Amino acid sequence: MTVIVVLAMIFALLALRLFSVLGRRTGHEQRQLPAPVDDRPVVARATASAQGDGNAPGQRAAESVVAAPAQSGLRALIAADRGFDVAQFMNGARAAYGLILEAFWKGDREALARYCDTDVKDAFESAIAEREAAGHTLDNKLVRIESANIVDVTVNDGYALIAVRFEADLSAVTRDANGDVVAGSLDDAIGTVETWTFGRDLRSRDPNWQLVETDEG
Repeated sequence: MTVIVVLAMIFALLALRLFSVLGRRTGHEQRQLPAPVDDRPVVARATASAQGDGNAPGQRAAESVVAAPAQSGLRALIAADRGFDVAQFMNGARAAYGLILEAFWKGDREALARYCDTDVKDAFESAIAEREAAGHTLDNKLVRIESANIVDVTVNDGYALIAVRFEADLSAVTRDANGDVVAGSLDDAIGTVETWTFGRDLRSRDPNWQLVETDEG
């Protein structure tokens, strides 16, 4: 598992209850994901806030593609959870990307415990402890999320996993105890590609999704 030292918030109203909306419907969407008749990917339009992911005001909503290999798994997920909605989930996943990494940058262990499972939380906390021991702080900023696409969906014994591939730009600076820059630059954005996997027990009344795995690429 790779600890991600990157990437705040897309919806301010979701800050304290982010995962309660992941995968839930507003009551106005179609009840089913259209079943593709060929290998063309399903496209879900996810509304992106300018404040959350660095997109300019007025920029068109981001399109989140469900890759062809993930579509059969997605249909199995919808069969198991008829209330699941792709666009709503992706809005929450994009929010989670910024919120979790913002918590990591700030060393907010309480927030990480809410949004991550035990293994991911422990990995983040270990990196935070090493950073604190060195007297370093992170001065990072998520510039924009270029794309967020579902690349894999599995449902096994009532437990669902959704892997989302994020491509994003960020500025990253590490400062020492005196506030001096020891690495990185706020002037130059760097690109990053990561796959985050979110999990949820579909048999539970708890609608929350948690981050269960992070990988580069």
